[in-house]
Amino acid sequence: MKVAVFSTRSYDIEYLDKANSEKHHELVYFESSLKQKTARLAENFNAVCVFVNDGLTKEVVEILGQSGVKLIALRCAGFNNVDVEAASKNNIRILRVASYSSTTVAEHAVALILTLNRKTHKAYNRVREGNFSIERLTGFELNGKTVGIIGTGRIGTAFASIMNGFGCRIVAYDRFPKPSLKDMEITYYPLDDVLKMSDIISLHCPLTPETHHLINRDSLMLMKKGVMLINTSRGKLIDTEAAIDALKDGHLGYLGIDVYEQEEKLFYRDLSEIIIPDDKISRLMTFPNVLITAHQAYFTDTALTQIAQTTVQNLTDFEHGDINPRNQVDSTMII
Repeated sequence: MKVAVFSTRSYDIEYLDKANSEKHHELVYFESSLKQKTARLAENFNAVCVFVNDGLTKEVVEILGQSGVKLIALRCAGFNNVDVEAASKNNIRILRVASYSSTTVAEHAVALILTLNRKTHKAYNRVREGNFSIERLTGFELNGKTVGIIGTGRIGTAFASIMNGFGCRIVAYDRFPKPSLKDMEITYYPLDDVLKMSDIISLHCPLTPETHHLINRDSLMLMKKGVMLINTSRGKLIDTEAAIDALKDGHLGYLGIDVYEQEEKLFYRDLSEIIIPDDKISRLMTFPNVLITAHQAYFTDTALTQIAQTTVQNLTDFEHGDINPRNQVDSTMII
């Protein structure tokens, strides 16, 4: 199968080529993202392979359909960047990587917590400059703290397991609670209650119309003063302006994000030599209690291998007409 692979970096090529070594698909790599201006690059391809910040709007999907594309292969779990209904109307199937190493993302969420709490990034920079003072590096013990988890899918469950090991009290909200998690001493509560009682809140839910700006001015005001908020899920779960205001007045004590609601204009690019035009992220970067990473929570050898293997297998399954239903995306999945 001839596949146009968009938004590729060196690591994408490395892992996809390794996974494709015996599959013999023709993978053609494009560094540019897939959007309306670049969609014509997919002409005469059977499929496109895309990532989280490729914009498969109705217009883009229609161009793909006119170009002969029959498959959108997502090398990620989320599909909020794809107009699913437009794909259906253009007879284009969508396959995704429904799951990969859940522990990978959960561990990154914990890394954000530990770094924000114990200020290891600041200590590192001080020591590198010969400053061995520990003034203003005070942290807190995780043991005994209440950790609220929003979304207890595979990643949320893995995160709960890790935080259990720190001796934290785990409370959670999910539209579909898992009775099996009672063995981990996780207690489910209504969302507002989880927000009110938690010292640390970590988001592990998908982006849907229902969860868009789940964290907003009202929900932030429900939280304890000084709360730590972590997001390794989707950027648009948080209303950035509301978070900035909560940081400015001291209500939000810490913010750790690996995703950002306008990240498609920023992440995976080297912008170090230009002025960043996004005022919101520029403002966030001025706060000493904010830690931002550029959508790297998934970025381990284990996860990259699994993503590449599943993506290539999806291409093969589609070619042979034997699709894994777990990886298929259709309009019934839109909430």
